[in-house]
Amino acid sequence: MTVSPLQRTIVPVVVLDDERTAEPLADALTQGGITCAEITFRTAAAPSAIRRIAARPDFLVGAGTVITRDQVDAAVDAGARFIVSPGFGLDVVTRARERGVMVLPGVATPSELHAAVRAGLTAVKIFPVEQLGGLAFIDALSATFPEVRFFPSGGIRRDTARSYLDHPAVFAIGASWMVSRIDIRGGRFDRITRASRAAVTALQLDEADAGVRA
Repeated sequence: MTVSPLQRTIVPVVVLDDERTAEPLADALTQGGITCAEITFRTAAAPSAIRRIAARPDFLVGAGTVITRDQVDAAVDAGARFIVSPGFGLDVVTRARERGVMVLPGVATPSELHAAVRAGLTAVKIFPVEQLGGLAFIDALSATFPEVRFFPSGGIRRDTARSYLDHPAVFAIGASWMVSRIDIRGGRFDRITRASRAAVTALQLDEADAGVRA
């Protein structure tokens, strides 16, 4: 699968406790200049939340923390357009491909990356990137696997995000600082809009970078 439509993008990694917060969250992100999100399967609300915003033509929604074939089916049936997993599970990769969606399994070692390449993947998630060594780890992996592009996630902060996005082997980054679970629970979507707008400005993303690509 191609890495598009997530090229040159910051992808908010979202935990939703209530599916009814999905639409206002998507509105808040869009108003802040970000038109994509990874809704994690860490709560039971994920499939319904994805379904609520999947039909929006201006918003790209995917599913994260997907660890089983059944979760792949639930996510794709709800309208997810990409699948993100914390680790490399061949069953998840295979099912996502069968369902025709982009899949980004997580890798944390050269051996896992080698297995992903042998499975035919050219794009993977690195997780948790900060704990694994950050940009130095990406440098090491990209030197050995120059054909692979990376989606780092896990511990990326607003002051380190630009350096990740500037790396030639990185096509997008996952981050959560602009989508605080506490703010979502409390309905403080204005704060999410402000944080998203600040992120877009700080990362110097233009409209095409931060949004959905055809």
